[in-house]
Amino acid sequence: MSRITIRDAAPSDLDRIAEIYADAVRHGTASYELEPPTRAEMAVRFDSLKAGGFPYLAAVDEAGQVVGYAYAGAFRPRPAYRFIVEDSVYVAPEAKGRGVGRLLMERLIESVRALGFRQIVAVIGDGRADSASVRLHERLGFSHAGRLAGSGYKHGRWLDTAFMQLELNGGTSLPPDPDSWPERWFNGA
Repeated sequence: MSRITIRDAAPSDLDRIAEIYADAVRHGTASYELEPPTRAEMAVRFDSLKAGGFPYLAAVDEAGQVVGYAYAGAFRPRPAYRFIVEDSVYVAPEAKGRGVGRLLMERLIESVRALGFRQIVAVIGDGRADSASVRLHERLGFSHAGRLAGSGYKHGRWLDTAFMQLELNGGTSLPPDPDSWPERWFNGA
């Protein structure tokens, strides 16, 4: 594997991020979108996550090319869910199988843990047991949390959605930390 650097994503990465995501939408089943969003829409999504203080990362190869990205965002908007984030990770077609997704997810987990979240949830489109995303999340310690059978229809077939989760920072065994980012954000600090 060539040297991959993981860093915070920047607005200047959005053209490449939009390309990577467009390929995933057109050819894959990780996203249930049927048409790739515009570059402008990708910027709105990026800005919203960054404004909310969520981590958004880019994987860059030796040539300086973005070859993947990952981010965490709110799992659901209601306040009781504030300790849970949902992860997303996408890798460029030419970089798949080189460990880019794992590097991105390891850093994303570190970032989410440092913010004080208690759970990361993966909502995996076409969540077959042999899918690369399911296997990656398993290797990183995520447990299976459920499946929605036939919840999506794309590329001429019904797809199951798998839910996986990873406990962080004591999970549900401890009360919320008042100094954690989710509590400070919720309380307007």
